This record gives sequence, C-alpha cells and structure tokens, in this order.
Amino acid sequence: MEFDFQWLLIGLPVAFAFGWLASRFDLRQVKRDNRDAPKAYFKGLNLLLNEQQDKAIDAFIEAVQNDPDTTELHFALGNLFRRRGEFERAVRVHEHLLHRADLKATERDRAQHALAQDFMKAGLFDRAEAAYRALDGTAFAGDARLALLSLYERSRDWHNASEVASQLEKAGSGSFASRMAHYACELAQEADERGHPEEAATALRRARDAAPQAARPLVLAGQRLARAGRHEEALEAWNELRLRQPAAFILVAADYADSAKACGRDAVAAEILRGLFDKLPSVDLLRALGRLGAAPPLLPFLQQHPTLSVAQQWLAQPPAQWTDAGATAVRDAVGRAAKPLQRYRCAACGFEAQHYFWQCPGCLSWDSYPPQRVEEL
Repeated sequence: MEFDFQWLLIGLPVAFAFGWLASRFDLRQVKRDNRDAPKAYFKGLNLLLNEQQDKAIDAFIEAVQNDPDTTELHFALGNLFRRRGEFERAVRVHEHLLHRADLKATERDRAQHALAQDFMKAGLFDRAEAAYRALDGTAFAGDARLALLSLYERSRDWHNASEVASQLEKAGSGSFASRMAHYACELAQEADERGHPEEAATALRRARDAAPQAARPLVLAGQRLARAGRHEEALEAWNELRLRQPAAFILVAADYADSAKACGRDAVAAEILRGLFDKLPSVDLLRALGRLGAAPPLLPFLQQHPTLSVAQQWLAQPPAQWTDAGATAVRDAVGRAAKPLQRYRCAACGFEAQHYFWQCPGCLSWDSYPPQRVEEL
C-alpha cells in the first residue's frame, strides 16, 4: 500500500495548530499563576508593615497555595509564625522545606537555621542544639555557634560553652577570653560544691591562663584559700587583685580585713585599705576599716557621699555621737535617695514625671497617671 503524502501535508499544519494552542494555554496559566502569587505576597507584606499579622498570615498562606514551589514565601510564612509565638506551625513550614528533594543546598542550610531558631524560641533546647550542630561547615556556622553559646550559658553547661567559645575564637569571631575565664570559674565553684578541690584548683588555673587580667579568678582563689585557713596566701592573691583591678578589690575588702586579723597583719592591712579608701572611697572599704578598728571619721564621708548606706552607717552609731551636722547630712542623703521616687508614673507606658499629667506626654493616654507618687504605689 502506497503512502499518500497528501495526508502528511494536511496533518502537519493541524498538529502545529494544536501544539500552538496548547502552548498558549499553558503560558496563560503560568502567567496567571505568577500574577496571582506576587499579588498575594505583596498584600501580605503590606499587611505586615501595618502590623496586621493575622491578615498577613492569611495572605501568605494564599500565596503559598498559589505558588507552592517558591521557597521565599515559605520562609516569610515560617518566620511570621515564629514572631507570633506559633512555634509548631513555624516548625512544620521549615521542616516541609527541608523535606523537599529539589531544594538547593544554600536554601536547605537556610531552612535548617530557621528550624533551629524555631526550636530555640520554643524552649526545645535539645532539638535546637542538634539543629544548630547540623549547621557546622555551612555559611551559618558562625551564627549557629553563637546561638549554641547562648544556649549552653542558659542551661549552665559550662564544659560545652567553653568548647564553643574556643571554636569561635579560633574562627576569628572575636575575643572570648573573658567568657572562657568565667566558665572556668563556674566549673571551679561546681567542683568545690562536689568536694573536688583539686579539680577546682585546675579550673581556676585555666581561668587565669584564659584571661590573666580578669578579677574573678583572683577573687575566688583568695576566698578558697581563706576557707582553707591559709590566710597569708589569701592576702597575697587579693593583693594581686588590688594591683590589677582596684575597683574589683572592693568586693573582697571585708574578707581581706578578716584574713588580716586571722594572721595578725591588722596594721599592714589597715594601711593598705586606708590608701585605697583615699583613692576610691566606698562604704565597703569603710566597713572593712571598721573591722580593723581603723575607720576614718564618718561625718566627712557622709557629707561628700550622701547615700542611704552611709546614712545608715552614721545612724548605727550611739546617739551620743550624733551631731546637728550629721543630722543635716542624713537629711540630705534621704532627700537625694527619695527624689526619684517622688514622681508620677504612667500606668500605660511607664513614663515618669515630677508633675501630674492628665494626658501622658509619652503615649498620649488620658487618665493613665495614678494620683499616687511612685513611692506610694
């Protein structure tokens, strides 16, 4: 049977016409879908900027339904759920992204980071830790380590916190020496509480190696020595602290005086404390000098530093030592301390003012000021 080329000439134009119509239909469908998705997306953004989060979520859900393959819409929706505290819905959105086989590696890492944030905000620290650790070696590794550091500090996991801080410092993310010293000090205190003094001493040495200028390792070292009855060594540790961090030495001034009395070095300690008191007068140094029987006259200090603590110290004296000048200084100290409390505070926004307002200057609310001052509430 011979093939009739006439049918071929007729069939080719017909096939071409059907193909052209089908392509036009598909193109119109794609254009319509792409036109609908941006409209819903921009509508959601506009609602979000106007702080209408409920309506924004509805708009983003509509956009995701119109264009389920667009990752940006999923990220926008998931982040919005997290901001609203709807962590379960945020987790579902980001887990859905992670399960997509067509997701690029960079987008997968981004979804993993968003999922870790969801777990962290929800208080699911175990799952957050695993999610952040999965980001090691990605572009989000630095952010993940910082988040892990915060997580370990919150859960008081000082061993892991030290490890992560060391990794961050090696990666050039900044200096974490001070933090590492604090972590070692925390470990030293825990070891002492468990009755492991050698482990505590090792941790304190690590703290000093991490941050030689840090005050806390010297504070703890002196306190540990004093508790063990090694008062002269405690004084040496605190003298080093006094030379390195004179302001922090004030924290252990009373302990310093007690250890000095215990080993018969009252006169030397009193001279040292008086010299520091002249440079950095404080009520703690004043009390430490009082323990050694070498307290300076209280009235000049009260007149120069009219605080409630010093006024209380002055009032603790026998009434026979009270004077009119002292009473005036105490009145000034009380007035100075009471001044911040003699204000009115807005119940709506917390704005404080010396004068009563019917309309708050801060938030413009009416009748939001209680008629009582702060000290009377």
